[in-house]
Amino acid sequence: MDVSTLRLLDQALFLLHAALVLFILTGWMWARIRRLHLLVVVLTLGSWVGLGAWYGWGYCPLTDWHWQVKAALGETGLPASYIKYYADALTGESWNPVLIDVWVVGLALAALVASAVLNGRDWRRQQASKRR
Repeated sequence: MDVSTLRLLDQALFLLHAALVLFILTGWMWARIRRLHLLVVVLTLGSWVGLGAWYGWGYCPLTDWHWQVKAALGETGLPASYIKYYADALTGESWNPVLIDVWVVGLALAALVASAVLNGRDWRRQQASKRR
């Protein structure tokens, strides 16, 4: 692959990953997409734990693909965490990877709980309206 294609792919993967993170953090807020949000959060956590059993805790295929592109562009020393990479890049600081992981897992679990609770409430309301 030529460098311009790799750079375009790097940017596309950044946008996709950033959109996914934003969706995981906020998707529970909108009733119309709440079921999709719950599915995406469960799949993400499933990847971190399930695939993580083989590839390392917190494994994300999207990060893996993105890092392959960055490696092809000559970047080295990439951290395991996408969030750490961009937190470092945005602030100019080297963030503690454990602290980043704690925040990422905590926020993902909070999004999971919010989504599950609201999906449950939505389902109960739907069932109640069917009985009327």
